[in-house]
Amino acid sequence: MKLVIQLLLWIVIIFLGYLVFNSVYDPIQFNKVKEKRYAKVIERLQDIRAAQLAHQEITGSFAKDFDKLVKFIDTAEFVLTQRRDSTILDEEYRKTFGVDKQKDIVIIDTLGYASVKDSLFKGDRYKKMMFVPVDGVDAKFEMDAGTVTKNENKIPVFEAKVNKSVILHDQDKDLVMQEKQVVSVDGVNGAFLRVGSMNEVNTTGNWPTVYGSN
Repeated sequence: MKLVIQLLLWIVIIFLGYLVFNSVYDPIQFNKVKEKRYAKVIERLQDIRAAQLAHQEITGSFAKDFDKLVKFIDTAEFVLTQRRDSTILDEEYRKTFGVDKQKDIVIIDTLGYASVKDSLFKGDRYKKMMFVPVDGVDAKFEMDAGTVTKNENKIPVFEAKVNKSVILHDQDKDLVMQEKQVVSVDGVNGAFLRVGSMNEVNTTGNWPTVYGSN
């Protein structure tokens, strides 16, 4: 009887040790997977942002869908300019006061044009920027564009995002749920990895700088 009790105690001890080990080991492994996948996703979001900012600079607005954004990158060009200071005779002042007066002006010279594709991307990786780069996942980033009103002015905005549960689709559901509720300076807050915003003028990402420029 004593031997049976000892064996049962050992079994309980081993089982409890296993639970304690898993309670520490699983979150560590989860964080390793999370950080690796987040880094890849953020690289794509940075590409989307670069493409959208170029689109806004040249057209005055952001693209609502990836087909338009890819077509834009394929065909658009940046205008290369040079600013230089100069002075000219202020004709209005001379007509009003009968006295010559010089005024400073800025002259912008067009030097040429540069392909958006060649300026921003090496190769054709931009053609894949709409896809979430996680093995086993066949999903695209959600993206939208429009305007917000600030001081009676309509200002272009865009947002691209993906739910964390898509990125971590094969991970422990409880740990994924905890990750979606993160509020931390060193973490990615909220349920999404995203760049931009449809509610405010903001083209930054919601990830910490440890992952790169946001």
